[in-house]
Amino acid sequence: MNKYGYRFSFGPWNIHEGADPFGPPVRESVPFAVKLAALKDLGYDAMQFHDDDAVPGLDDLSPEQIRRQAREMRQMLEDNGLVAEFVAPRLWEHPNTIDGGFTANDPALRNYAIERSKKAADIAREMGTNLMVLWLAREGTYMREAKDPVAATHQLLAAIDALLSYDSELRIAIEPKPNEPMDVSYIPTIGHALALALQTSEPARVGCLVESAHAILAGLDPADEMAFALAFDKLYSVHLNDQNGLKFDQDRSFGAVNLRRAFDQVLVLEENNYASRGMVGMDVKALRTQPAALATKHLRNSIEMFLCLVEKVRSLDRARIDELRASRDYEELDWLITTTLMG
Repeated sequence: MNKYGYRFSFGPWNIHEGADPFGPPVRESVPFAVKLAALKDLGYDAMQFHDDDAVPGLDDLSPEQIRRQAREMRQMLEDNGLVAEFVAPRLWEHPNTIDGGFTANDPALRNYAIERSKKAADIAREMGTNLMVLWLAREGTYMREAKDPVAATHQLLAAIDALLSYDSELRIAIEPKPNEPMDVSYIPTIGHALALALQTSEPARVGCLVESAHAILAGLDPADEMAFALAFDKLYSVHLNDQNGLKFDQDRSFGAVNLRRAFDQVLVLEENNYASRGMVGMDVKALRTQPAALATKHLRNSIEMFLCLVEKVRSLDRARIDELRASRDYEELDWLITTTLMG
């Protein structure tokens, strides 16, 4: 842990080949062991995992094979002085999830998604974490008439309840996103995620993960989404990045597009002692045109930006802010924040 008290994580996908939907990869794949070494060298503490990042080909393995490979991955992390932050079931790339996972129209496919997620829970347990992230990527439609949205909401609830029943120590963080890959997502915002969480059989074990870009794509401010979750002690993790426009989440380096927006996210995390609650995940990717030898600078820049903004937040004159709020002198407050960021 660094002197500021924060712990940081990223996932294997955050050092990648530079691919996008409109062209070929532009960099060679990086071996996982190299990514682990880079994670530690860059000042990070933990790795994020999809289930098949930890155990490739898990659908073709026995339960014991899955557990053994998960233990081997845990040992690899420990050998590098690292831990796993969470394990997330990858429910959007398998042929059985073309029509969605938990909300597929075919009940057999819904059952596949639940069973796949139970395997992710097993992997998480073996890797020493009880946190599962549910990015509900294909839980939605390309056209509203394709599914019954009321039934789909209850299917999501039933799936989460099944996972809570399967592992009595499991904590689930719902990660909402308004679109991509689906045009219309059923759980697009933190408000939707928390409403669903509070209807589960064990609401004390269900919270959420806020990703900056996902909030921006919904037309919302990431700091406000974080604050809403923090108000109910439901912010289990964050994925910080930035967003240039509304086309899809671009995973730009944190603070690279809108510095004030990044500052406000750090401000709300600092003011609510988030460092004692969870890790700061950086879900950022190198620019597509970045040469391979330079394709970790986005991770360096993001953690350095966060810590720089922590310093800015901690330097604020809180008494002065209280005075300006009391006098409704918001222009002066605006100037105070602006000049703080300008140094």
